[in-house]
Amino acid sequence: MPLHAQQFFDDVLELPLYQYAVVGDSLYAAPQPNSSLRLRIDFAPTIRRDEYNGLRLRVIHPEQGEVDTVLLRFSEYGTFDRRDTARALVAGMDGYAVFRDWHSSGPAWDGADGTGLRTVIEQYIHLWFPPPAVSPQQARPVAQSTPTPGASPRTR
Repeated sequence: MPLHAQQFFDDVLELPLYQYAVVGDSLYAAPQPNSSLRLRIDFAPTIRRDEYNGLRLRVIHPEQGEVDTVLLRFSEYGTFDRRDTARALVAGMDGYAVFRDWHSSGPAWDGADGTGLRTVIEQYIHLWFPPPAVSPQQARPVAQSTPTPGASPRTR
């Protein structure tokens, strides 16, 4: 069954990426123009088939391969807090802070809050893909000489 990954990345995460494409269940991005590094975001599976408990972020270099990987668990960023509270699920209970792609209609992650995930992903992107350096502007304009009243102008 489809995970509706495009909808998850567009509607739940709403990441401010320079260029990206969703292929299958993964997001591939070039967060910074002219950078050789790429970002890949996948759903992190649990030991159960079609069950996911977070997102896996990878920084990939075209020649060196995977440079860094981090796992962001839904439970750590409050992604399903409202849903789980409404269902009386707490940590340690089956189904807590995960979504299962066993449904026949609609996204399995319906009701997810991506605020916490978005914040930490933006921090991760900023670490690996810092904005290009901008030349600093002068703090103050160069002083221009002003004639002193009563003084005669200089001649060259």
